[in-house]
Amino acid sequence: MSSSSQSKNDLAQDRTDWAEDRTVLANERTFAGWMRTGMASLAIAIGLQAVFGVTEPTWIAKSVASIFVILSIVVFWAAWRNACKVISRLDSHAAEPVSKSHFKTIAAIMTLGSLATGVVLWLV
Repeated sequence: MSSSSQSKNDLAQDRTDWAEDRTVLANERTFAGWMRTGMASLAIAIGLQAVFGVTEPTWIAKSVASIFVILSIVVFWAAWRNACKVISRLDSHAAEPVSKSHFKTIAAIMTLGSLATGVVLWLV
């Protein structure tokens, strides 16, 4: 193999490595976007309770708000599952990916926050 084609192969490999690193970073941004979506669902739950909390019977507003609390938890764990799938498929090169355990910790903390919010909504 000539040095010119070796150089082209090296450049092609570098571009592939960079593309994988960009995908790793995009995965982290996507995970953050899903976390924001889950928090938005939680905000809707709080807003529904605030707006419709005075309705009678109160369990109706609380039940509808609970649907959005549950949705937020589903979103958090779907984000974790999808982020872990991407990490498993890729090799990072220069970029240091967030570990699967960090993604799981974030999803778990967000879930606890959602559950606590749901409990508070039922107690008010």
